[in-house]
Amino acid sequence: MKTNKIFFKISLTILLLVFGFVSSSFTPENNEPSSVAPRVKNIILLIGDGMGITHISGLMSVSGHNLNMTTAKHIGFTQTHSYDNYVTDSAASGTAIASGKKTKNGMIGMDPDSNNVVLITEKVRKQKKMSFGVVSTSAVTHATPASFVAHNISRNDYEGIALDFVRTQPDVFIGGGKANFMNRRDQRDLIKVLERNDYEVVYTMEELKNADGEKVAGLLADEHMPRFSEGRDYMLAEATYKAIELLSRNDRGFFLMVEASQIDWGGHSNDAQYILEEAYDLDVALGVALTFALNDRNTLVLLTADHETGGMSLTGGNIEEKSIIAKFTTTTHTGVIVPVFAFGAGAEYFTGFYDNTELNEKMCEVLRLR
Repeated sequence: MKTNKIFFKISLTILLLVFGFVSSSFTPENNEPSSVAPRVKNIILLIGDGMGITHISGLMSVSGHNLNMTTAKHIGFTQTHSYDNYVTDSAASGTAIASGKKTKNGMIGMDPDSNNVVLITEKVRKQKKMSFGVVSTSAVTHATPASFVAHNISRNDYEGIALDFVRTQPDVFIGGGKANFMNRRDQRDLIKVLERNDYEVVYTMEELKNADGEKVAGLLADEHMPRFSEGRDYMLAEATYKAIELLSRNDRGFFLMVEASQIDWGGHSNDAQYILEEAYDLDVALGVALTFALNDRNTLVLLTADHETGGMSLTGGNIEEKSIIAKFTTTTHTGVIVPVFAFGAGAEYFTGFYDNTELNEKMCEVLRLR
């Protein structure tokens, strides 16, 4: 069992001033739990891959409770098991959230019999002519972002998943994974295909900030983005801001999925410092989403996880020093429930205990999707 003693190393006060801390006064007019689905225009879904309650509790302790996520007034919990396994992987849980259907671990956008399932991103475009996008600190072809775009029997078929990005054509996608679009085994240059399909393809954060195309692909690394502490900086918050800016040009609304991929990797490594830095980075991105929702008043913001990783527990700490002692029980995923924090329009509809497939059903209901 690995033990970590953690003192948070990031200047929280400065970060909150830079990106804006959304006060707890940001609550929907209706504070009562609702059994009738309200109507919303936009959804911003943020997923902390592998983020469990203990990760959040640890972050609260080391941050002095100055977090956007802890301003939530409407909180739910979801079960995460896959079709055939008590402990899910990101492919099965991502598919459940994206489609409302359980599948086997390792499968993307398919049911257990390898039939394609209909994704919420496909529904919003076909039924409502809404825009959609994905942002991730991993390769965009990794399991969670892929679950909102692709259909593949194997989460490890990164080149096949990249081809699905070309076929599906999200209005915006930002993350790593450039190598899966170039230098492929089939010799196809999918970057050129994207450009022929009117994508503005950018490769740096500076280029992304200036992007203004009708469709934008931000492929910012050959594989995954680096760790927050190793040079990624505030890519997630800045990419979230840019994606919202681009997608919100559609008067019919938009759906955006934002993933903090590397909380999971910290869990696999039993590295509490890694977990907390990445979780805080997600909270900063949440602040960007909440700022938009606060001004828009017709946007639902959801923060959840696909599963917990590491079996992390807090066995001690120091309140004055803002430090924790963390222990881990596994280097893999666990089957515990994970939280859903809901903000803005329709937030009251997402309280209670439910399955991760029901999270999809609730999102479809508030968007009036069939």
